[in-house]
Amino acid sequence: MAISPTGVRPEPASFRDPANRVFHVGDEVLRGLDPQAAQHWRALTGSTFFPALVAARKVCATEDAPPTLVPDATGTPWAAVLRHERIPFVSHPYEWSFSMLRDAALLHLEILNAALGEGFTTKDGSAYNLQWRGAEPVFIDIGSFEPVRDGEPWAGYRQFCQTVLYPLMLTAHLGVDFQPWLRARVDGIGADELRPLFTGARRLRPGVLTHLHLHGAMQHRNAAASTTEVRDQLRAAGFSRELLHATVRGIEKLVRKLEHRPAGTHWSDYQRTCGYSARDRVAKEQFVAASVAAAGTRPRLVLDLGANDGRYSRLAAGHADYVVAVEQDPAVVDELYRKLRSEGQRRILPLVLDLADPSPGGGWRGVERAGFAERASADVVLALAVVHHLAIGRNVPLPEVIDWLAGLTAPGGAVVVEFVHPEDPMATRLLANKPAGLFPDYRRDTFETLLAARGRITDRLELPSGTRTLYRTVMGG
Repeated sequence: MAISPTGVRPEPASFRDPANRVFHVGDEVLRGLDPQAAQHWRALTGSTFFPALVAARKVCATEDAPPTLVPDATGTPWAAVLRHERIPFVSHPYEWSFSMLRDAALLHLEILNAALGEGFTTKDGSAYNLQWRGAEPVFIDIGSFEPVRDGEPWAGYRQFCQTVLYPLMLTAHLGVDFQPWLRARVDGIGADELRPLFTGARRLRPGVLTHLHLHGAMQHRNAAASTTEVRDQLRAAGFSRELLHATVRGIEKLVRKLEHRPAGTHWSDYQRTCGYSARDRVAKEQFVAASVAAAGTRPRLVLDLGANDGRYSRLAAGHADYVVAVEQDPAVVDELYRKLRSEGQRRILPLVLDLADPSPGGGWRGVERAGFAERASADVVLALAVVHHLAIGRNVPLPEVIDWLAGLTAPGGAVVVEFVHPEDPMATRLLANKPAGLFPDYRRDTFETLLAARGRITDRLELPSGTRTLYRTVMGG
């Protein structure tokens, strides 16, 4: 991300709408508005629905800031500058579980319905317009609000289909995880890509005929027409604000019907099958809690890599401001999310992420959507029962694993890592599926040497079982 001489950093994901642009100045998140966008903002603050949504924490807190804080591309001040609350950790829709994307969709539609009721709409329908405070979704694209124009459809409908509705339908109707599809293309899943999967009787599944086949046919029919021509056709056909409102309510009703409850997996019952004794579990929990608390100052961010059911994320949350709980299995993340949501948890964010293939940078120039490593600068990284899965299960050399953990850690931050000895039953099981002699360097002494080369080992604990050791290492120390 480029930094100007004044310390203003443009947000790489905010460039598609020239009417407003997001910037970072230190820890502040600012948005510049052009004259028309500033006029829309003033009307928005005078409405009833918008302050109510902010008060209900459904829209990010926003206030006016001095216009001179952020220059535009030509050096001329914006007509207005807004200051937004800072989201603790930015995530992408392809890192969310099914229930997370569905809840984000429902919030987006709730906000749109409220806006339409007072003569406003949103010109975007992207899933990227939402973020999370723990298990609580929040709408962040304040620049998307604008007055609704009679006879015009929802401008964000196509975006909503491609980044929200089609992914939900893919998983709900076919049982196919949407995350790899969304990760592959920043604009989402096109109707042409999905339509071949919904032929025959599948065409009759909820939402498919209307929002996939008919919508796709309309796109092809109007491909040569301008946006103005399409709007004129809709007005001539009698498309009204009331019909728009009814259409949005219909989409909301459809989204509420979409369900996905996958069968249990090995990882969904990990606490029972992982092989820890009661003594091991107690010792491990005490070590983790003490290691997070030993940071000196309260950690702002903890990453729990391989979080599973969130046991250690909850422990860390007792000593830190915010925890990102990363797990590869979408079903496990979905179950964790629903539990956190029912608890009203706002300080633990569960994400779907393959640690051996984490989210890369994407979109325009590969930086529009920052990769996981670029977003992660944690005060504490928990890597519990992860190393052996990467080193043996995924053939990642131990030096690479240690370098990766160090790269996720803020300067002076700590890594709390568990090394599973080669003779441990879990490591033995993994090694049994590999050619003999493939991992001669997978040894405790080698691991300790590599760890000590990247930081200062401040604490270590061998669990009572004798086949697993925990380390707390201050990286760079």
